[in-house]
Amino acid sequence: MVSKKRCLSRRGLLKLLGAAGSGIVVDQWLGANVAIAQGPVPEKAMETFTGPGPNPHWNSVGPYVTEPQKVPLILLTDRPVQLETPRHYFRTAFTPNEAFYVRWHLDGIPNAVDLKNWKLHVEGNVNKPLAFSLPELMNKFKPLSLAAVNECSGNSRSRLQPRVPGGQWGHGAMGNAMWTGVPLRELLDMAGVKNGSLQVQFQGLENGQGPEGFGSNLFLKSLDLANPVLDECLVAYQMNGEPLPMLNGFPVRLVVPGYFATYWTKCLTWIRVLNAPDENFWMKTGYRVPDTPRGNTTPEDVKAGKVKTVPIERLPVRSFLISPDASSKIPAGMNVMLRGIAFSGYGRVIRVEVSDDAGKRWMPTKLGDDHGAYSFRTWEVPWTANSPGRYSLAVRATDEKNNTQPDEPVWNPGGYLWNRIERQDIVVGNAG
Repeated sequence: MVSKKRCLSRRGLLKLLGAAGSGIVVDQWLGANVAIAQGPVPEKAMETFTGPGPNPHWNSVGPYVTEPQKVPLILLTDRPVQLETPRHYFRTAFTPNEAFYVRWHLDGIPNAVDLKNWKLHVEGNVNKPLAFSLPELMNKFKPLSLAAVNECSGNSRSRLQPRVPGGQWGHGAMGNAMWTGVPLRELLDMAGVKNGSLQVQFQGLENGQGPEGFGSNLFLKSLDLANPVLDECLVAYQMNGEPLPMLNGFPVRLVVPGYFATYWTKCLTWIRVLNAPDENFWMKTGYRVPDTPRGNTTPEDVKAGKVKTVPIERLPVRSFLISPDASSKIPAGMNVMLRGIAFSGYGRVIRVEVSDDAGKRWMPTKLGDDHGAYSFRTWEVPWTANSPGRYSLAVRATDEKNNTQPDEPVWNPGGYLWNRIERQDIVVGNAG
């Protein structure tokens, strides 16, 4: 659960923010969260590229860097900013704000927001356009909190064979937080959606040069008005009981539970109701997957133009072994506790199993606290290897819709939807 030490009441948050007229910039949050243990940081970066085969490491490879409000994270790119969370931060159900991964699409990202002038606008095909300051969002609406995993669409892209373009993420482009804010539906209802409306479009303060020739200098995403996920969406102003870090979307971001992070607009400033389909680059061309089971296809079919695509949506069921992490040898006969996390965009994880014999036998694990349908679920199980050798530990999860992780890879040109059963080699040796 989120520590009480790290939680703020709405009154406390308002006091921290000060009146909207004071103006808030990112520097005011620096050093606010120094209690989180950073864990080991390598003295030097590993190899700069692991291809052409699949990345054998849990994380991506690259230098550790420290950005404002962040502990050292793994740098993929600096323009736009892409930072990956190291493995050891996933030992608990909630990911510390300081260690939460970062992914922007354009190079023009805000590094400060002046709350004297900032407003969240609800506009477009509505009866009454609205604009809210941050204090108004916190005071005029009853706050709602929910736990939800935010996962980059390209998480684990470095596993795909053959490799595809894009950030070569390991498994750390994800995080789980307790988000608090205003239900999106309440804002739409207050504005009054007109008949004939089709979609809701979201835009933040991100801008800059996108893919050349595609008119993609603004990052815009939309959801259909008929999509029931709109009833679960939040406009969040708190993350684990604190203001959002600037790099994770301060002052507010959209939370779309169960969906990939491409829809979770950071620094959300405009909500527009559309009466025509959104055909901007980020909807019509970007973030699309083959309309096939698991989004799977082949390079040959893509080249031949045989692949119909649809927008990416929900997170597939996944699970990970977090510790032990194979950084040291385990003595034969020692009982160790295997621990990890699991999640799904389709509902609660109800079962996690571990195998140490290539999947011939699966051992049930003990699940941790249930924080909600879209949260990380921790798991653990004791394990003993009585004889020395190299063991391959596999972990798989099943959600409440009976989706179970497969043991087959996936391939598509975007490098999306990877959820193959993960394995970790563990070396067991003689004591003494």
